[in-house]
Amino acid sequence: MKTRFFLLLPLSILALSSCEKLKEKVSPIGLLVAGTAVEDRVEMSYEYFQNHKYDFEMVDNTHSTDGSYTFLVGADSHLTDDASRMVEMLQIGLDSDDLLYTHLGDIADTKADYYIRLDSLIQEAKAKWVKKNYTVVNDKYGIYTRNLDIGDPYAEEEQYDKIRYPFYPVVGNHDITHNGWALWSNIFHSSFYQVFVIGIDPSDGEIYFDRFIFLDSASGTLGKKQIELIKEGTFDSDGEKFFRYTFVFSHTNIFRPQFFEFASTFTREETFFLLDQFEKWNVNCVFCGHVHTWDERDYNGVHYLTLDTMCEKNNPDPGDYLVRLNVGCNEITWEPVHMNSKQK
Repeated sequence: MKTRFFLLLPLSILALSSCEKLKEKVSPIGLLVAGTAVEDRVEMSYEYFQNHKYDFEMVDNTHSTDGSYTFLVGADSHLTDDASRMVEMLQIGLDSDDLLYTHLGDIADTKADYYIRLDSLIQEAKAKWVKKNYTVVNDKYGIYTRNLDIGDPYAEEEQYDKIRYPFYPVVGNHDITHNGWALWSNIFHSSFYQVFVIGIDPSDGEIYFDRFIFLDSASGTLGKKQIELIKEGTFDSDGEKFFRYTFVFSHTNIFRPQFFEFASTFTREETFFLLDQFEKWNVNCVFCGHVHTWDERDYNGVHYLTLDTMCEKNNPDPGDYLVRLNVGCNEITWEPVHMNSKQK
């Protein structure tokens, strides 16, 4: 009995020490008190996505003369009273003309005030983005046309409310705690969806599609319904689209960054299913968050990037907390993106 006690004592001290440190930061795991299970979230998300597919589907890159573009990735912002990092991420994307911005979940801690702030800053960012990329056609009725389409007699005119701001998140475990799904889904609607970037290949003038798949892994499991929908071909080709590249976004990590850090909470069967599915989809890169630790690796021809948290509490000093993907006709590269804001 004494031997057992002395073996457990160091572990207990380590656990208590870790808890003290976590008080100063945001825990990756957090307390899961979710009012909406993964099956219900996926059902709701799938129904919304099916009914609003064209609100999500196309991000236009046909104006690019060389078929290239960039997109920005951030993770685990845990927005609270201090929203400086989220504001900075969206401003970086605007200033750098990134085609779209993605987020890997745990976007805000679960409190109505934080989501009101989040919604407000996204609306402000959209207003800046529209001002930069669109021209007013009819101010009274809020009708706009893209700057790229000026002079085109067949240009499509859009109402401001119908213009899609290219910010695409997945849902994280902190987003669903304490019935947070109602707050998150009120802004972003669907946690299970895909988006296409459409462009023209300069080498042959043919249209290409790049596919962006967003999975709901906030509960640490895909759940039965989500797996069924994937197996049924929800994100497969409809026979008309040629996918040049495929990117997948998940909150829960697939791989453990280091042996002493949090492993994926997917069951073994789900992990194998995902690894096989990524190969079937011919995925180029998978992006994960959740563990607040950077990791990069290749497995079965798929590149995996797990991002560190951009949260001010966890990383109060400036640093490289974002990633930018440079997508070209012949290659994909990535680069770290520096954030300058400090915790207030």
